[in-house]
Amino acid sequence: MKRPVVGVIGNMFLAENRFPAQRVGERNLRAVRDVVGALPLMFAGAPDITDVDDLLDVVDGVVLTGARANVHPTRFGVEPHLSYEPYDEPRDALALDLVTTCVARGVPLLGICRGFQEMAVAFGSTLHPEIRELPGRINHRMPRLPNGEIHPDHTVIYGDRHAVHLTAGGVFAGIFGADTIRVNSLHGQGILEPGARIVVEGLADDGTIEAIHIDGAEGFALGVQWHAEYDPQTNPVNRALFQAFGAAVTAHAARD
Repeated sequence: MKRPVVGVIGNMFLAENRFPAQRVGERNLRAVRDVVGALPLMFAGAPDITDVDDLLDVVDGVVLTGARANVHPTRFGVEPHLSYEPYDEPRDALALDLVTTCVARGVPLLGICRGFQEMAVAFGSTLHPEIRELPGRINHRMPRLPNGEIHPDHTVIYGDRHAVHLTAGGVFAGIFGADTIRVNSLHGQGILEPGARIVVEGLADDGTIEAIHIDGAEGFALGVQWHAEYDPQTNPVNRALFQAFGAAVTAHAARD
Protein backbone atom coordinates (compact mmCIF):
# COMPACT_ATOMS: atom_id res chain seq x y z
CA MET A 1 0.00 0.00 0.00
CA LYS A 2 1.30 3.45 -0.92
CA ARG A 3 2.46 5.52 2.05
CA PRO A 4 0.13 8.43 2.90
CA VAL A 5 1.36 11.98 2.34
CA VAL A 6 0.70 14.83 4.80
CA GLY A 7 1.20 18.44 3.75
CA VAL A 8 2.87 20.68 6.35
CA ILE A 9 2.51 24.41 5.79
CA GLY A 10 5.55 26.68 5.58
CA ASN A 11 6.11 30.15 7.03
CA MET A 12 7.57 33.23 5.38
CA PHE A 13 11.19 33.76 6.43
CA LEU A 14 13.98 36.11 5.34
CA ALA A 15 17.20 34.08 5.41
CA GLU A 16 20.24 36.16 6.39
CA ASN A 17 17.86 39.15 6.28
CA ARG A 18 18.12 39.04 2.48
CA PHE A 19 16.74 35.89 0.90
CA PRO A 20 12.99 35.14 0.91
CA ALA A 21 12.42 31.57 2.07
CA GLN A 22 9.84 29.22 3.56
CA ARG A 23 10.54 27.23 6.72
CA VAL A 24 8.92 24.52 8.79
CA GLY A 25 9.86 23.43 12.30
CA GLU A 26 11.45 19.99 12.08
CA ARG A 27 9.45 18.60 14.98
CA ASN A 28 6.30 18.91 12.85
CA LEU A 29 7.91 16.81 10.15
CA ARG A 30 9.15 14.20 12.60
CA ALA A 31 5.73 13.95 14.25
CA VAL A 32 4.16 13.20 10.88
CA ARG A 33 6.80 10.61 10.04
CA ASP A 34 7.12 8.96 13.46
CA VAL A 35 3.54 8.94 14.74
CA VAL A 36 1.24 9.48 11.75
CA GLY A 37 3.36 7.10 9.67
CA ALA A 38 3.12 9.36 6.64
CA LEU A 39 5.56 11.16 4.37
CA PRO A 40 5.70 14.84 5.41
CA LEU A 41 5.55 17.20 2.44
CA MET A 42 6.44 20.83 3.07
CA PHE A 43 4.45 23.35 1.03
CA ALA A 44 4.71 27.12 0.76
CA GLY A 45 2.35 29.20 2.84
CA ALA A 46 1.79 31.57 -0.07
CA PRO A 47 -1.12 31.52 -2.55
CA ASP A 48 1.05 32.67 -5.46
CA ILE A 49 3.17 29.51 -5.04
CA THR A 50 0.73 26.90 -3.69
CA ASP A 51 -2.58 26.15 -5.37
CA VAL A 52 -4.99 24.74 -2.79
CA ASP A 53 -6.90 22.39 -5.07
CA ASP A 54 -3.71 21.02 -6.64
CA LEU A 55 -2.22 20.51 -3.17
CA LEU A 56 -5.25 18.59 -1.95
CA ASP A 57 -5.10 16.36 -5.00
CA VAL A 58 -1.63 15.27 -3.81
CA VAL A 59 -1.85 15.02 0.00
CA ASP A 60 -3.98 12.85 2.30
CA GLY A 61 -4.01 15.30 5.19
CA VAL A 62 -2.78 18.74 6.24
CA VAL A 63 -1.02 20.07 9.33
CA LEU A 64 -1.26 23.81 9.99
CA THR A 65 1.69 24.48 12.26
CA GLY A 66 2.44 27.06 14.88
CA ALA A 67 4.45 30.14 13.92
CA ARG A 68 5.71 33.36 15.44
CA ALA A 69 3.52 35.51 13.17
CA ASN A 70 -0.08 36.21 14.15
CA VAL A 71 -3.14 36.17 11.92
CA HIS A 72 -3.63 39.68 10.60
CA PRO A 73 -6.40 41.44 12.59
CA THR A 74 -8.23 42.63 9.46
CA ARG A 75 -9.05 38.95 8.88
CA PHE A 76 -11.43 39.13 11.84
CA GLY A 77 -12.60 42.73 11.65
CA VAL A 78 -10.08 44.46 13.93
CA GLU A 79 -7.79 47.39 13.12
CA PRO A 80 -4.06 46.59 12.94
CA HIS A 81 -2.07 47.41 16.07
CA LEU A 82 1.51 46.83 17.21
CA SER A 83 0.25 44.29 19.75
CA TYR A 84 -0.80 41.93 16.94
CA GLU A 85 2.53 41.98 15.08
CA PRO A 86 4.42 40.30 13.44
CA TYR A 87 2.34 39.11 10.50
CA ASP A 88 2.60 36.64 7.64
CA GLU A 89 -0.19 37.80 5.33
CA PRO A 90 0.61 35.41 2.47
CA ARG A 91 0.17 32.51 4.89
CA ASP A 92 -3.12 34.03 6.09
CA ALA A 93 -4.42 34.10 2.53
CA LEU A 94 -3.37 30.53 1.79
CA ALA A 95 -4.29 28.97 5.14
CA LEU A 96 -7.78 30.43 5.55
CA ASP A 97 -8.75 29.22 2.08
CA LEU A 98 -7.09 25.87 2.78
CA VAL A 99 -9.06 25.38 6.00
CA THR A 100 -12.46 25.83 4.40
CA THR A 101 -11.48 23.74 1.37
CA CYS A 102 -10.17 20.86 3.51
CA VAL A 103 -13.40 20.86 5.50
CA ALA A 104 -15.52 20.97 2.34
CA ARG A 105 -13.55 18.13 0.70
CA GLY A 106 -13.21 16.01 3.83
CA VAL A 107 -9.40 16.16 3.86
CA PRO A 108 -8.08 15.50 7.41
CA LEU A 109 -6.89 18.74 9.00
CA LEU A 110 -4.93 19.28 12.22
CA GLY A 111 -4.28 22.83 13.42
CA ILE A 112 -1.62 23.60 16.03
CA CYS A 113 -1.25 26.99 17.79
CA ARG A 114 -1.36 29.48 14.89
CA GLY A 115 -2.99 26.73 12.84
CA PHE A 116 -5.66 26.40 15.53
CA GLN A 117 -6.24 30.15 15.31
CA GLU A 118 -6.40 30.01 11.51
CA MET A 119 -9.09 27.33 11.72
CA ALA A 120 -11.03 29.52 14.13
CA VAL A 121 -10.77 32.67 12.02
CA ALA A 122 -11.68 30.81 8.83
CA PHE A 123 -15.05 30.07 10.42
CA GLY A 124 -15.79 33.48 11.86
CA SER A 125 -13.95 33.63 15.18
CA THR A 126 -12.20 36.68 16.61
CA LEU A 127 -8.81 36.65 18.32
CA HIS A 128 -7.19 38.64 21.12
CA PRO A 129 -3.50 39.59 20.73
CA GLU A 130 -2.60 38.97 24.38
CA ILE A 131 -4.88 36.53 26.20
CA ARG A 132 -2.96 37.21 29.43
CA GLU A 133 -4.27 40.79 29.43
CA LEU A 134 -7.89 39.66 29.83
CA PRO A 135 -9.28 39.64 33.39
CA GLY A 136 -8.60 36.38 35.23
CA ARG A 137 -6.26 34.93 32.58
CA ILE A 138 -2.77 33.57 33.18
CA ASN A 139 0.35 34.18 31.11
CA HIS A 140 0.27 31.55 28.35
CA ARG A 141 3.54 32.66 26.77
CA MET A 142 6.70 30.53 26.96
CA PRO A 143 8.62 30.52 30.25
CA ARG A 144 11.36 33.12 30.73
CA LEU A 145 14.19 33.66 33.16
CA PRO A 146 13.96 36.46 35.79
CA ASN A 147 16.02 38.71 33.49
CA GLY A 148 13.42 38.34 30.74
CA GLU A 149 15.39 36.01 28.48
CA ILE A 150 13.68 32.92 27.07
CA HIS A 151 14.38 29.90 29.24
CA PRO A 152 17.29 27.93 27.71
CA ASP A 153 15.91 24.48 28.59
CA HIS A 154 13.44 23.13 26.02
CA THR A 155 12.08 20.62 28.54
CA VAL A 156 11.00 23.62 30.62
CA ILE A 157 9.70 25.63 27.65
CA TYR A 158 7.63 22.70 26.40
CA GLY A 159 6.82 21.22 29.79
CA ASP A 160 3.21 20.75 30.87
CA ARG A 161 2.01 24.13 32.17
CA HIS A 162 -1.69 23.79 32.85
CA ALA A 163 -4.74 21.56 32.68
CA VAL A 164 -7.24 21.45 29.83
CA HIS A 165 -10.77 20.38 30.72
CA LEU A 166 -12.48 18.54 27.88
CA THR A 167 -16.15 18.19 27.01
CA ALA A 168 -17.36 14.88 28.43
CA GLY A 169 -18.26 12.53 25.60
CA GLY A 170 -16.68 14.83 23.02
CA VAL A 171 -14.22 14.07 20.25
CA PHE A 172 -11.15 14.99 22.28
CA ALA A 173 -12.26 13.13 25.40
CA GLY A 174 -12.66 10.07 23.18
CA ILE A 175 -9.18 10.49 21.71
CA PHE A 176 -7.49 10.95 25.09
CA GLY A 177 -9.69 8.65 27.16
CA ALA A 178 -9.96 11.38 29.80
CA ASP A 179 -11.88 14.54 30.59
CA THR A 180 -8.80 16.44 31.79
CA ILE A 181 -5.29 16.53 30.32
CA ARG A 182 -2.15 18.64 30.88
CA VAL A 183 -0.42 20.55 28.09
CA ASN A 184 2.38 23.00 27.30
CA SER A 185 1.69 26.68 26.66
CA LEU A 186 3.57 28.97 24.25
CA HIS A 187 1.18 31.54 22.84
CA GLY A 188 0.08 35.12 23.29
CA GLN A 189 -2.83 35.35 20.86
CA GLY A 190 -5.92 33.22 21.38
CA ILE A 191 -9.59 32.86 20.49
CA LEU A 192 -11.79 35.62 21.91
CA GLU A 193 -15.22 34.85 20.44
CA PRO A 194 -15.66 31.52 18.60
CA GLY A 195 -17.48 31.49 15.26
CA ALA A 196 -20.74 29.66 14.70
CA ARG A 197 -19.15 26.42 13.42
CA ILE A 198 -16.37 26.37 16.02
CA VAL A 199 -17.18 23.76 18.66
CA VAL A 200 -15.15 24.42 21.80
CA GLU A 201 -14.16 21.16 23.47
CA GLY A 202 -11.28 22.17 25.72
CA LEU A 203 -10.73 24.99 28.21
CA ALA A 204 -7.80 25.89 30.44
CA ASP A 205 -8.53 26.65 34.10
CA ASP A 206 -8.66 30.37 33.26
CA GLY A 207 -11.22 29.86 30.47
CA THR A 208 -8.79 30.10 27.55
CA ILE A 209 -9.98 28.01 24.61
CA GLU A 210 -7.55 25.14 23.96
CA ALA A 211 -9.30 22.57 21.73
CA ILE A 212 -11.84 22.93 18.92
CA HIS A 213 -13.44 21.02 16.09
CA ILE A 214 -15.40 22.24 13.09
CA ASP A 215 -19.10 21.51 13.27
CA GLY A 216 -20.40 19.58 10.29
CA ALA A 217 -16.97 18.73 8.88
CA GLU A 218 -17.06 15.56 6.81
CA GLY A 219 -13.60 14.50 7.98
CA PHE A 220 -11.12 15.05 10.81
CA ALA A 221 -10.94 18.83 11.49
CA LEU A 222 -9.43 19.43 14.92
CA GLY A 223 -7.30 22.19 16.35
CA VAL A 224 -5.32 22.60 19.58
CA GLN A 225 -3.76 25.71 21.06
CA TRP A 226 -0.79 23.88 22.58
CA HIS A 227 2.29 22.62 20.71
CA ALA A 228 1.41 18.96 20.29
CA GLU A 229 4.19 18.47 17.73
CA TYR A 230 6.94 18.85 20.33
CA ASP A 231 6.95 15.34 21.81
CA PRO A 232 4.27 12.98 20.44
CA GLN A 233 6.91 10.26 20.28
CA THR A 234 6.97 10.17 24.13
CA ASN A 235 4.04 12.25 25.42
CA PRO A 236 0.89 10.07 25.60
CA VAL A 237 -1.52 13.01 25.11
CA ASN A 238 0.20 14.37 22.03
CA ARG A 239 0.81 10.88 20.70
CA ALA A 240 -2.90 10.05 20.94
CA LEU A 241 -3.76 13.22 18.99
CA PHE A 242 -1.34 12.48 16.16
CA GLN A 243 -2.42 8.83 16.08
CA ALA A 244 -6.05 9.88 15.69
CA PHE A 245 -5.04 12.23 12.89
CA GLY A 246 -2.99 9.40 11.37
CA ALA A 247 -5.98 7.05 11.38
CA ALA A 248 -8.00 9.68 9.52
CA VAL A 249 -5.16 10.24 7.04
CA THR A 250 -4.83 6.51 6.38
CA ALA A 251 -8.58 6.18 5.85
CA HIS A 252 -8.61 9.11 3.46
CA ALA A 253 -5.68 7.69 1.49
CA ALA A 254 -7.49 4.37 1.17
CA ARG A 255 -10.40 6.06 -0.61
CA ASP A 256 -8.21 6.89 -3.63
